[in-house]
Amino acid sequence: MFRLRSLLVPLLACLLALPSDAGQMVLVGAARVIDGDTFEISGTRIRIGGIDAPERAESCTHPSGAVWACGRWAWYETERLFQGQVLRCVDLGARSHDRMVARCYFDGRDVAETLIDQGIARVCPRYAAEQGVLEVYAHAEDRARDREAGIFAGPLNPPAGFCALRQSRAELANPAPEGDCMIKGNVSGNGRIYHLPGQAHYDRVNMNHPDKRWFCSEAEAQQAGWRPAQR
Repeated sequence: MFRLRSLLVPLLACLLALPSDAGQMVLVGAARVIDGDTFEISGTRIRIGGIDAPERAESCTHPSGAVWACGRWAWYETERLFQGQVLRCVDLGARSHDRMVARCYFDGRDVAETLIDQGIARVCPRYAAEQGVLEVYAHAEDRARDREAGIFAGPLNPPAGFCALRQSRAELANPAPEGDCMIKGNVSGNGRIYHLPGQAHYDRVNMNHPDKRWFCSEAEAQQAGWRPAQR
């Protein structure tokens, strides 16, 4: 049995290129973590689609104002979770700086969703929308924000420019508020909650998701099924 296992481990670590049912290429192998959103499997660099993690040299700010090395932390945490683990990565067909853009899975769970949920990465709305995972990843980000996990513990750095939704898509998904309609209707693991300007989490609620709504009054929000935030 030991001999059989010793043979299987290197086989699993090797790159397998297999067609999926949808005609996409699937890579299976042991991961080497490059940073918070980039892996390598047997020499092939893989950019995880739909998310964006801090760069290695990037710094973030705690609510106290202290600066911390969030980029290195994201790298270390990703290594802790996935270094050497056998991943199944589905090629999404795009390329980013010579990297294959893919959706990867570990034990059947979406790696990108795990990274967001742990506060290691954030949603990249443009590509998450194009890849059909914006709503799922947005819910994971809401959970991370609620727990103040990782990079969501303090003010976020400005998002990468390439992650911005195209203007027409953004307008269709969630038009900007008009006049006094400044109440944010959020949707998270805690349900439908609305936030008033000045409340603790108002600025953290990202409205660039199609399942969130602007309201003009508390009565309107409550009638639509949202409840008030506690703080």
